[in-house]
Amino acid sequence: MTVKTAATSDGFTEQERAAMKERAAELRAEGKKGAKKADGLQDLLDKVAAMAPADRALAERVHVAVSSTAPQLSPKTWYGMPAWADEDGKVVLFFQDSGKFNYRYSTLGFQDAAHLDDGDMWPASFALLRWSPQVEKRVVELVRAAVS
Repeated sequence: MTVKTAATSDGFTEQERAAMKERAAELRAEGKKGAKKADGLQDLLDKVAAMAPADRALAERVHVAVSSTAPQLSPKTWYGMPAWADEDGKVVLFFQDSGKFNYRYSTLGFQDAAHLDDGDMWPASFALLRWSPQVEKRVVELVRAAVS
């Protein structure tokens, strides 16, 4: 049996799916605040599950990268898209699947709560076609910068 890794996976492994379900249950058990986080996670996972297979695989990998790099961000949906928000509830970044507006690529976008400022002009969204180790590395770098 082959275990998929983050760099080679086309989506969540069974272990990752189980861990996320367990975490959602733990958050609900924490009470109202935890239930809100659990609901946000479940909403995000439901949106991802409804995507076309190629978009779903990208969204799942983005979720793993964001969750492991910036666990302080809370998963949620934003305008019907998977998103991750800071402790004040402000969206820091979001994933827009290509099917949402019939684009040829998915988008990883950053909102003004992200700390990506670089002079008078900087990129705030990135096209995603496929997941690779290089893409994963760049996403992790961007998420780290966004929450620094």
